[in-house]
Amino acid sequence: MSFREDNEEGRDLRKPFLHTGSWYRLGSRQSIIMGSSQSIRESSVSVLACVLIVALGPIQFGFTSGYSSPCQDAITRDLRLSVSEFSVFGSLSNVGAMVGAIASGQISEYIGRKGSLMIAAIPNILGWLAVSFAKDYSFLYLGRLLEGFGVGVISYTVPVYISEIAPQNMRGSLGSVNQLSVTIGIMLAYLLGLFVEWRPLAVIGQRGTLPCLFLIPGLFFVPESPRWLAKMGMTDDFEASLQVLRGFETDITSEVNEIKRSVASGSKRTAIRFAELKQKRYWFPLTIGIGLLGLQQLSGINGVLFYASIIFEDAGLSSTSIATFGLGAIQVVATGISTWLADRAGRRVLLIVSSSGMTASLLTVTVAFYLKGFVPEGSDMYAFLGIVSVIGVVGFGASFSLGIGSIPWVIMSEILPMNIKGLAGSTATLANWFVAWLVTMTANLLLRWSAAGTFAIYTLVSAFTLAFVCLWVPETKGRTLEEIQWSFR
Repeated sequence: MSFREDNEEGRDLRKPFLHTGSWYRLGSRQSIIMGSSQSIRESSVSVLACVLIVALGPIQFGFTSGYSSPCQDAITRDLRLSVSEFSVFGSLSNVGAMVGAIASGQISEYIGRKGSLMIAAIPNILGWLAVSFAKDYSFLYLGRLLEGFGVGVISYTVPVYISEIAPQNMRGSLGSVNQLSVTIGIMLAYLLGLFVEWRPLAVIGQRGTLPCLFLIPGLFFVPESPRWLAKMGMTDDFEASLQVLRGFETDITSEVNEIKRSVASGSKRTAIRFAELKQKRYWFPLTIGIGLLGLQQLSGINGVLFYASIIFEDAGLSSTSIATFGLGAIQVVATGISTWLADRAGRRVLLIVSSSGMTASLLTVTVAFYLKGFVPEGSDMYAFLGIVSVIGVVGFGASFSLGIGSIPWVIMSEILPMNIKGLAGSTATLANWFVAWLVTMTANLLLRWSAAGTFAIYTLVSAFTLAFVCLWVPETKGRTLEEIQWSFR
């Protein structure tokens, strides 16, 4: 039975929400006539352009994450919210993201990666409008839930799409652009929060991060994931999509055959039985994916980002907003370094360095806050310990961004087999957002209880993450997706 016939049923049931269009084939014919000799360069530019367009989604993701910190005082004052009520507001984006994560796998499987991103932009726009016009906590909470739903879909779809279109020698770097965009969005929220009140800032969240102005129209000009098209049995579209991504003069025969073999070797059913998850080829990569994404959030990063102003205030800083923006800027730089190193040093090395730095930084913050309880307030030692704690928090943010922030998403999108990627990927993303909700909901209350105790908990989690990476996580640098997934058999 042919590759096309094997997937005929899937083709009838599932079609791309946004068709790639015939311009690929036209471009291919024109390039042959012109005799272009710049195939490698064309490939890099084409893939990079696609990544930059879909990376507008994670900028919205980051803006949502960073919005709470600079706006906490103003929102609680204007709407008369208590600490616990604002904690609910901060955490509701994670609740919405959990719902989005549950839906993201099936949405992206049925209508494609591009269609999923277009759908995700709509609740983001509506959510920011609800927040900007909120008169009490009801609209505030509703808007935060809608924003979270869009973010949940984006957080799964973007890294999967990037991993499926990127050549193996660029996959780590291009995959890390996802987290780079998130940190840029966080930094923008911190920066604009210095000058803009919370209601106008919410309007900027709807327009300034450009999900509707650039992301939606941009999706009409990028190809659908060739691996998804292959899985759906759309052979002609699959080959056309891959050809434009690799360059019109590039011989894609070998890659086409490898993808076809991978799809053909997978289950012909659209779903697998639960009992089959006991096979190592399924449970091992799923355990790694869920473990990395869960531990990423258990480190406390969302608590630090959402309530950075409180942390810096407890450390004794007067200009907490500027310090918070500085933290965001350092994260952008560190994530940029991670993007550059992902295909050079390797994913596993970056994870080990990152988790080691996080453990050391969090331990520093824990000790500094603990000792401050025994030092007279206003003394030189008290001020010195405040500086040490700030350095530790900044070091934690930088270390997180160097590896743990971006690499788990890259690895998750690389190691999951195609026939369970929708279910397994959305499960791993759900775990990430559930833990993020738990951390965000409790961080503010824990910090009010004991800053030292809070950071001690996060220190232990980071130390466990280091052990988890050393014992379980494989290196995926320089291997095709098909090679990585075959290694778990």
